Amino acid sequence: MRKKLVVISIDALGAADLAGDVSHLPNIKSLIASGTHVEEVTGIYPTVTYPSHTTIVTGCYPKTHGIVNNVKRQSNKLSPDWYWYAKDIRVPTLFDAAHEEGLKTAAFLWPVTARSTIDYNIAEIFPNRIWTNQVLISLHASSPLFLFQMNRKYGHLRKGIKQPELDDFITACAVDTLKNKRPDVTLIHLVDMDSQRHGYGVNSHEAEAALLRQDRRVGEIIQAVAEAGDKEETVFAILGDHYQIDVDKMIRLNVLFAEKGWQVPTKIGTTKPNWEVWANSCDGSTYIYIKKESAVSPSEVRELIEKAEGIEVVYTTDQAKSRGADPKCTFMVEAKRGYYFVDEAKGASVAEVQEKEMWLPWRYRAVHGFSPEKENYATTLVLSGPGIRKNHKKSKGRLIDEAPTFAKILGLNTFPQKIDGKVLEDVFEE
Repeated sequence: MRKKLVVISIDALGAADLAGDVSHLPNIKSLIASGTHVEEVTGIYPTVTYPSHTTIVTGCYPKTHGIVNNVKRQSNKLSPDWYWYAKDIRVPTLFDAAHEEGLKTAAFLWPVTARSTIDYNIAEIFPNRIWTNQVLISLHASSPLFLFQMNRKYGHLRKGIKQPELDDFITACAVDTLKNKRPDVTLIHLVDMDSQRHGYGVNSHEAEAALLRQDRRVGEIIQAVAEAGDKEETVFAILGDHYQIDVDKMIRLNVLFAEKGWQVPTKIGTTKPNWEVWANSCDGSTYIYIKKESAVSPSEVRELIEKAEGIEVVYTTDQAKSRGADPKCTFMVEAKRGYYFVDEAKGASVAEVQEKEMWLPWRYRAVHGFSPEKENYATTLVLSGPGIRKNHKKSKGRLIDEAPTFAKILGLNTFPQKIDGKVLEDVFEE
């Protein structure tokens, strides 16, 4: 009988979270004992949510699949559009191959799945313009009747997009779907811990409480599969997309570029579209773009950046591309630990994050987006179910290897063979 697959992405889950004694996480602990734990998984560059989740379902680096950042390049918008829509992915996905082979698919807040081929889909999207609202934009992006039914049953659990209520809603929808629709492939994205780490820090009490909630939700999902009678044929994958690092200072490179006359700030602190040089943040790193028609010398831009406080390294286009990042960037800039980038073009070029400003956009206590080569910054993967080695530890893996491994679990014949990742062969029973 063909296997089923349930992927639970716990946003911002790091290798450190599952290192040592995990008795406080009984549901995840049981999966580790009954399966294989890939202890340290190297992410992609930049280690942000949308590129990472696209890699998880394609096995490709951002330079190949096309989702090179969370947000699009819209310098004049205070809230740029995110890469919400599946049409932006340039390569085949796991859910596309499953759909083509007649498998039933479901997804819950999985990034970059709006208007996709998924049968039961609640897309991750939010209203970004004044003429729309959450209900209308979600119905357009998701499976409309399915979303309507889930909202009618469980809408009372949520408070807009606030956490932890949103993950409670998503878990309830996933549990209902696993029991009543019994999909072959289920993708679930839980964001509670990522939100708490952004707001309070990596090892804050709030983040620790969120991890406990995530373990409870994992248990509810496992129980739903069991009640549906599908546990014996289901492989569970618990994974992170990236980890986080504590920060206390922001770097505003666009302020330096504006002072040089390379761009013009707007009244709200964004950058007018006629820029010559512009920094597009990925939090712990940032892309630098120089327009082809600009007379500004890349060497002059690099010299300015390297003198700025908080800069660890400046990568060239070729170096960024070799790491899987956007080949269209002029530079990729990595921040030191404790620093992160924001796109704002006004204020001090480097500023401490103030407690009184924490309600503002892009104010964080911890972020991701750094190079996956950063020390103690790996994420992790747990696999458990039929055909997976039991009580097995594998020290290293790569995020790009997860999609082809999932494709092998599902026996997908149409999933591409020529991708950046490779099957994690040693997680399977011989």
